[in-house]
Amino acid sequence: MTARIRDFLATRRPEGPCLVVDLDVVRDNFLTFRRALPDTRIFYAVKANPAPEILSLLAELGSSFDCASIPEIEMALAAGATPDRISFGNTIKKEADVARARRLGIDLFAVDCEAEVEKIARQAPGARVFCRILCDGAGAEWPLSRKFGCEPEMAVDVLEHAHRLGLTAYGVSFHVGSQQGNTEAWDGALASSAQLFRTLAERGIHLKMVNLGGGFPTRYLKDVPATEAYGRSISDAVRRHFGNAIPETIIEPGRGMVGGAGIIKAEVVLISKKQAGDQIRWVFLDIGKFGGLAETMDESIRYPIRTERDGGDTAPCILAGPTCDSADVLYEKTPYALPLSLEIGDEVLIEGTGAYTTTYSAVAFNGFEPLRSYVI
Repeated sequence: MTARIRDFLATRRPEGPCLVVDLDVVRDNFLTFRRALPDTRIFYAVKANPAPEILSLLAELGSSFDCASIPEIEMALAAGATPDRISFGNTIKKEADVARARRLGIDLFAVDCEAEVEKIARQAPGARVFCRILCDGAGAEWPLSRKFGCEPEMAVDVLEHAHRLGLTAYGVSFHVGSQQGNTEAWDGALASSAQLFRTLAERGIHLKMVNLGGGFPTRYLKDVPATEAYGRSISDAVRRHFGNAIPETIIEPGRGMVGGAGIIKAEVVLISKKQAGDQIRWVFLDIGKFGGLAETMDESIRYPIRTERDGGDTAPCILAGPTCDSADVLYEKTPYALPLSLEIGDEVLIEGTGAYTTTYSAVAFNGFEPLRSYVI
């Protein structure tokens, strides 16, 4: 909770659940990433929070942008980014979107199979492509599935196919899993990347770039390593596996850039029990999974929650959202300790919610409006 957010909530008193993001925190995070990895380009993951104010600030600071769709590309351009500072980082793209991106000047595309390479060869001839490889995500609180990427052995064929079709086989990418708590998690993927560089060099294809992905965490209920610790570990691993032939590197922070910059203000709608003897209360908020807290799925992300009654005795609660869907329960497997004095109508503050909240709140399910956002 920054003083600026506290003052905003106290003076504006916005109605209903809302997210408030402090741009000063975003600026500080960007500069911290730049210091921690000074030789690495920063491509902000727009999907984390595409608020125009955030994009404009980052563009002004010199950030590049990782975009997953044409609308995200258009938002980055509108914020002041030039096409050479934008990557179309989604490995699943309609061919028409590849063509549109090319018309917008985009030259850097992610792939993970030969069919995707062929789309790009048809619609963006000569473009640069990088192949995403699979990564196990061990140590991440939000591990990524096998939906994106291919085995490193297959990546050799994918990039060779791109080369044959006249594209520039530019590099390799991977993602170690979101909210990655292990600073050494990049080592294995960098070892695989270096082997890919060597194998393709033997075939006359010289890769230039390693996309280190995201994974940089936000502090929720547990402490996380400092950004500088990740920078040292990654830099050491790059030198260890690539020796003197250091490739161009980029990172794609999203959560680590904006997660800690935002707080959601919410309200207690109901406190109840399911039978008279229950020791655990149900606490229903005016925001839930469908209002922006989708990352509570499987209770993977446990947000810090503050109330005006903190400091007294607490008891475990099942925390749930307001919608008529039984899946709209935030924390039940591991109940959340909240004050016994908590009452209906009390305000709660959900911290660390600057990333992946407004973007998950895109549809007015049950008629509840999408999460409003204020950027200060």
